[in-house]
Parts: sequence; C-alpha cells; structure tokens
Amino acid sequence: MPKFIIITFKFMSEIIAVINQKGGTGKTTTSHNLGYGLARKGKKVLFIDLDPQGNLTFSCGINEFEHSLADVIYQDKSLNETIIKLDEKIDLVPTDIELAHTELFLTQQDDREFIISKALKETAKRYDYVIIDCQTSLSVLTINALVAATKIVIPLQMTILSLKGLDLVLSTIQDVKENLNKHLKVAGILPVMIDRRRKLSTEVIDIIVGNFDIHVFKSQIGSSVRAAEAPSFGKSVLEYAPSCNVAKHYGLFVKEFLSITKKLNK
Repeated sequence: MPKFIIITFKFMSEIIAVINQKGGTGKTTTSHNLGYGLARKGKKVLFIDLDPQGNLTFSCGINEFEHSLADVIYQDKSLNETIIKLDEKIDLVPTDIELAHTELFLTQQDDREFIISKALKETAKRYDYVIIDCQTSLSVLTINALVAATKIVIPLQMTILSLKGLDLVLSTIQDVKENLNKHLKVAGILPVMIDRRRKLSTEVIDIIVGNFDIHVFKSQIGSSVRAAEAPSFGKSVLEYAPSCNVAKHYGLFVKEFLSITKKLNK
C-alpha cells in the first residue's frame, strides 16, 4: 500500500467497521444485532450499509428510499440527506447495487480513502455508535470504512478455510493503521456459526490464539432457523426471536463488546 500523510478525524462516537473478506460469515447479522443490542442499552446508533448487496438495508426492513450512500459519493449529497429513521434510537444510511458503480469513480479521486470519513465528520457527533457493514472484499470502499473507524469487529467461522484469509485482513488493517488511521483498533474476532458438536471450532480458536496477537470474543454465535428468518421480517434476531440461543449469544456479545472497547479506550 502506498504511503500517505495520515489524516484522521476525532469523533465523539465510536465508529465500528464489521469486516471480513469472505462471504457468508454472518457479517451483516453481526452488524445488525450489535447495533440493535447497543440501542437496547440506550445508545444512539447509526447503521451505514457499505455493501452494494444492500443486505443490512433489507434486514432493517427498508426496500424503498430516495437517496442512498452512492449519492453521497457521486453527487455530494450529505449523509444527513440519506438517513432513514428506523426507531427512536436507530437510524440507517441505506445502500443498493448502485454503490458498486462507485468503485471506479473512487479510484480516480485523489482523496478516495477519506470520502466516508469526511461525510461522517459532522453526522457522527449525533450518535454514540456508527456501525459500518462492509462489503466482502478489501476494496476501496472497505478501506474507506477502516479509515473512518475507531474499532473493528471481525466475524469469523471457525473453519480452516476461514483462517486462510485472516492474514490478509489483518495485514490490510495494519497498513491502514500505519498509513491512514493511527487510532484504529481491532476489538476482536467474533466466532460465528459455531457447531458445538464439532471439535474443530475449539481447535481453530486455539490456532488463532496461538498465532495471532488479537482478542477472540468469548461470546460464540451459533446458528438457528429463527436467526435465518429474522431478516425477511426486517428485524434483528434480538427483536424477532429474543428467547432463541442466537439472540442470547448476541446479547452476551454486546456486553463483552462494551467491556472490551472500554478497556481499549483507556
């Protein structure tokens, strides 16, 4: 990665990038339930859907909107013009496939890594947490999220194949921290889609702990039909099926996340 002068914006809020270059890792589900769990604790939350697939937008029950994140990048719209109020504590910047077309546009911009940071400069002050659901690639959009973020959560399936891409993700994060965002910190790896009947999950966690200097959340997210159903109803699993095991797992994760970020901020 080329060297840049480090430009960072100090926000009052925590800006959390949820990232994994591999698809199907529960990234959007984690973003949605983390944000909703924080809102349940009285925090003001802004979701930013940074994935052209628009899965977080859909999961929040939003199918139609006038402006999207692509308009912020293409047309110099402010984030405030795109925000949709979901409830008293949660807002959303929606996205659709149009965002995919911004990639080429961004590569031609001198300040391409700072588009989201600049857009958030004023808006973020109104929120306790901004949750950015990143796309499943280490693209210029993902780099934008890392430049804007204060913390990172990495949802990861506990499989050998999932480990293959972890080196690249962590290397990219380190490059961004050194060259673009010195305040960036990794909150940790969140084990997801855990099958507690299989010994492999524990073995993969042991490999991560033994080979990477990174926190692994003790909260481990399983799988359930109820969790898979929740997005089709425009709800987080914490709303849709609060008594199911996955909802309980995410509830524990939110508590642990708050504890970890508090320690990181000392």
